[in-house]
Amino acid sequence: QVQLVESGGGLVQAGGSLRLSCVASGSIFSSNIMAWYRQAPGKQRELVARITSYGTPNYEVSVKGRFTISRDNAKNTVYLQMNSLKPEDTAVYYCNRAFAVWPWGQGTQVTVSS
Repeated sequence: QVQLVESGGGLVQAGGSLRLSCVASGSIFSSNIMAWYRQAPGKQRELVARITSYGTPNYEVSVKGRFTISRDNAKNTVYLQMNSLKPEDTAVYYCNRAFAVWPWGQGTQVTVSS
């Protein structure tokens, strides 16, 4: 069973940057479209970025131009570079497949202060 471990979150001021990482166990990582999701308090989990196995990214409108998703298939790792952070980006961030999700990891908390 695939296990997902997210890291890299923290507390940052508005306008700052963070880089999230997610390591997936298992050998099937490279063939999957991977995604980053976030869940803010009281809100549903939403997909913010995804990347194909070949590295083609796609972004939700609110993060486009500020966030960059990337992956290293050799390391079973997907990254999310987050720049120009806003208070509304505050959430727990998770990675998973874009479709037919695996069991969720613990996520990593991102808090952006104004």
